[in-house]
Amino acid sequence: MENTNRLSLESSPYLLQHAHNPVDWYPWGEAALKRAQSENKLLLISIGYSACHWCHVMERESFEDNETAELMNQHFVCIKVDREERPDIDQVYMHAVQLISGQGGWPLNCFALPDGRPIYGGTYFRKEQWQDILQKLAQLYQQDPAKTEKYAEQLTKGLQQKEWVGKDLGGEKSPISVGELDKAYKAWEFQFDLDEGGTERSPKFPLPNNWLFLLRYGLWAENSALKQVQLTLEKMAYGGIYDHLGGGFARYSTDSLWKAPHFEKMLYDNAQLVELYAEAYGTFKNLEDQGDAETSKMYLQVVRETIDFIERELTSPEGVFYSALDADSEGIEGKFYVWEKAELEKLLGDDFPLFRDAFNVNATGYWEEGQYILLRKKSDKALADDAGLELNEWMTKITKCKSLLFAERAKRIRPGLDDKSLLSWNALMDKGLIVAFIHTGEKKYLDLAIRNMEFFIEKGRQVDGGLYHSYKAGRFSINGFLEDYAFFIDALISLYQATFTEKWLHLAKELTEYVLQHFGDTDSGFFFFTSDLDPPLVARKFEVMDNVMPGSNSVMSKNLFYLGNYFGLNSYLDQAQRMLSQVKGSLLQYGSGYSNWAILALHYAYPFQEVVLSGPGVLEGKGQLHRSLEAKWLFNLLWAGTESSSILPILQNRFPEETSDKGEKGHAESLTYYICRNRICDLPTQVQSEAGQKISNAKMLI
Repeated sequence: MENTNRLSLESSPYLLQHAHNPVDWYPWGEAALKRAQSENKLLLISIGYSACHWCHVMERESFEDNETAELMNQHFVCIKVDREERPDIDQVYMHAVQLISGQGGWPLNCFALPDGRPIYGGTYFRKEQWQDILQKLAQLYQQDPAKTEKYAEQLTKGLQQKEWVGKDLGGEKSPISVGELDKAYKAWEFQFDLDEGGTERSPKFPLPNNWLFLLRYGLWAENSALKQVQLTLEKMAYGGIYDHLGGGFARYSTDSLWKAPHFEKMLYDNAQLVELYAEAYGTFKNLEDQGDAETSKMYLQVVRETIDFIERELTSPEGVFYSALDADSEGIEGKFYVWEKAELEKLLGDDFPLFRDAFNVNATGYWEEGQYILLRKKSDKALADDAGLELNEWMTKITKCKSLLFAERAKRIRPGLDDKSLLSWNALMDKGLIVAFIHTGEKKYLDLAIRNMEFFIEKGRQVDGGLYHSYKAGRFSINGFLEDYAFFIDALISLYQATFTEKWLHLAKELTEYVLQHFGDTDSGFFFFTSDLDPPLVARKFEVMDNVMPGSNSVMSKNLFYLGNYFGLNSYLDQAQRMLSQVKGSLLQYGSGYSNWAILALHYAYPFQEVVLSGPGVLEGKGQLHRSLEAKWLFNLLWAGTESSSILPILQNRFPEETSDKGEKGHAESLTYYICRNRICDLPTQVQSEAGQKISNAKMLI
């Protein structure tokens, strides 16, 4: 008879994957904690996510094994946690395991006293190791509980230490200067892989925010940063980490060549990579000395194909975005994506040699067991030249091959879909779509973002105005975390800048006030990851460093900076600067871990300007001005606009109404541009070229 445990009642795809293990799993909650206390058993907290390959391996080896499950059930209260649903729990026990072993990852397995205080933990364990640990810890707790209490006290002390209160305070609180950013970059530069892009390490993660900062910084500094950004974006888009048939990126490359991916596809990676490649497209298409038309066209192709993938495979009928596709299909990692040479020869016929050379069905692309990963090494133009074909003819043949293989691949058993929708990741995707719209003018991208955001606004708000974290099958659950608010507010600000619809900006401010009330820490000026309305865990954590996603505090600091300027709120501006000042020392030492903070630092180091448009045709006028500007100015501008008088502080007294001979107010007949920096404004102008020149004149302030 098939086992069934309490996880069968959950909605998380990851928890449901374990619903038929012989382990007596509990979801995180009061029932599990009460049982551990009443029976005086250790907690076994096992954390992972649905697309995690090694989580699946440990499940097959240990959690599906009756002998191992009996050990777990006899001595422990076993809790399964979806790290994506409960990043707050993951933060606490990941930190504990890092304190214990110096490293972390998933699967994450942590043992704790009945009150939740951790005593031991690790990541993946082979079956024999796991059984040995289970027996030794159970014996230790029974025979020497005082020792486990001592372990718990030491670990909990480390967990509860406020990482950032007082850190870097008392030092220099001035904004980060151009010279300091240059020094930080020089230290970072030593880590670059000058042959394959990214940094010199294996495995390689895309880390989109790193390259977003370096793109913007390189435009200002006019140094090697831009070259490294271009190299990295090209190598990622050419590598096996990119799905050349279906679009979208895998989570990371297991090697230093971007060749062999860890095949899971995550929404948060692809959302940020859409933003990065869209910005790169908008930047390099106008920089003849930094990239030719073909490079820019490649960036645009990546944006389009990745959004197509998201819309096709990670979007629900309601317009919300799913979380991930598994690395495995039929229990084998990557089986859905790789090809045998004979299979390709049969399918492609006479076109196989052309496809073989383009996508390296050779020693370069060979993976294992007769399988090939599709990857590129050359541009379309270079490959067409090698084949002795005109570019258009070559593109036609390759497009036909890709379409044929995509259709054939669709017949395979698909990787598992994690169909929960997380607000934070959806907001990242919204931001990517909005940025893609801004740089391509493709209205469809904006419409996808607005539809998604309106869904969460209309259906995902709590009674007190707060947000939920997770949505699945018609049900919202889990009180929102700081990342949900931070990313959603960021997307709302971007949506305002794309549309000049003021309701988005007012909602962003409303949610920011909620964050200040329920997440703020007055001692440090930072924000806790969890709301004060949530049941307390062993420790209440800050998320400060930027990682595969920007840290929620760095995003909130930027939100405060932008909203402070829009609404004229010095309290917001002061808090943003206070937060940045506290990470200044760390940022200058370790730029890659603070790259989103560094984007905010650029606003202080280089001229940051308000560009306000009022009168008829503000969006068209904005688009024309945007296209006319040198790329570096675009990322240090705060855009605002209105076609009528407005109560938004940044727009007040900036609508030149015409007055008739009888003293009656009419409407402005011409679009007017206002350019300000540091609350000092130039004279308004109705000539676009003059507005552009006023923006560019700020170079004298550097």
